[in-house]
Amino acid sequence: STGYKMKSVYAHFPININIINDNTLVEVHNFLGEKFVRKVNLLPGVTCKPTGNKDEIMLEGNDIENVSRSAALIQQSTTVKNKDIRKFLDGVYVSEKTHIDELPEED
Repeated sequence: STGYKMKSVYAHFPININIINDNTLVEVHNFLGEKFVRKVNLLPGVTCKPTGNKDEIMLEGNDIENVSRSAALIQQSTTVKNKDIRKFLDGVYVSEKTHIDELPEED
């Protein structure tokens, strides 16, 4: 299976991430201090969970395409529109990609 770690990056307003709906819906709260909640439905077969590290989540699934596209959707949900991107680094970004090879089971 494939795992993507994502990290919240922020200068002033802590980004809060809620994972609901059987780990298939990611809510991003307080992005740039906004009241608007960004909701991202993960693609089929992809789940999300906290890693235990501060401001970090892990997306997992067997379909690498859906995992990477789900990560992109989360990242896009925190893209700052119409602002100078160099000043605004706040967002949720992929920090690490892992691939877990399933070991064949022996009889």
